Amino acid sequence: MGTHPMRTAVTLCAAAALALPLGTATAAPSAERTGHGHGRNPVLVDCLWKPEVRPGAFLLACGDGNSRLESLRWSHWNSWSAVARGINWLNDCKPDCASGTFRSYAVIIRLDQPRTWEKDPDLKQFTRMSLTYTDGRPEGYARTETYDLWG
Repeated sequence: MGTHPMRTAVTLCAAAALALPLGTATAAPSAERTGHGHGRNPVLVDCLWKPEVRPGAFLLACGDGNSRLESLRWSHWNSWSAVARGINWLNDCKPDCASGTFRSYAVIIRLDQPRTWEKDPDLKQFTRMSLTYTDGRPEGYARTETYDLWG
């Protein structure tokens, strides 16, 4: 019984030492800490809960990766909305998603409806995204598709 308190103390010290860097690494950074420094403008929250301002790419289908926005060029980003042009790479899932082909579609992306982000009340996040297909669109899709974003 004399060595048990020592093992417990060593284990607790090791756990505390590991918890400090892990807590810092997994905490969601504010827009300022991501190097974007755009003050109070809303962020776009990605699949890994990372807040971003003017990202170059964005994964829409977090679960299976079958829809991704690439080559994003932002022309507007303020406290109410954001607008970009880019490419939506979308799996046609024919004959199924595992065997499908990714096809590219030119889109205009609009973000709006900023709200306080529950994970970090100091930040606002865009909660809606609209994609407008400008040169062809996937089968079964409307010219403009609107999505509620997670957060």
